[in-house]
Amino acid sequence: MSNMANRKHENIILIGMPGVGKSTIGVILAKELGYQFLDSDLLIQQQEKRLLKEIIEMDGVDGFLAIENQVNCDIEERGCVIATGGSAVYGKEAMEHFKEIGTVVYLHCSYEILSKRLGDLRGRGVVLKDGQTLWDIYEERRILYEKYADLIVTEEHHGIEETLHLLMKELQ
Repeated sequence: MSNMANRKHENIILIGMPGVGKSTIGVILAKELGYQFLDSDLLIQQQEKRLLKEIIEMDGVDGFLAIENQVNCDIEERGCVIATGGSAVYGKEAMEHFKEIGTVVYLHCSYEILSKRLGDLRGRGVVLKDGQTLWDIYEERRILYEKYADLIVTEEHHGIEETLHLLMKELQ
């Protein structure tokens, strides 16, 4: 385990709710670190040749989650910032894989701020079971985000630059 410190930051995996800024911050962080940037939602769409919302409509929530878990488990790149979909934490195998290949960072934001940012959840390709509200998934996922996170960075009340600065400081 002596090179764990070196190995740990081979990848930085961003997890958190939709609308928290994983993709936006991920791209800038990758530039700052000289890393590649990967968006796992885009990898899913590329593999399936369908939009996220089409996969959810056609395959159902469980079908989508199975595809997402498989795509995330297959990520083997090194030197990447990886922005995951908000539902990635439902994939136990994928999350264990991510913890092995990098540092998992939970970008946290309060429910109040998220609810203002997010419009139509289904239109965004957000995984919602019948009858689930934003509050329901926020509470359900928050527990999983905290469970898998190596670092937690609260991004509310901060602009992108401030959040990036906080994140860089935490990664040192």
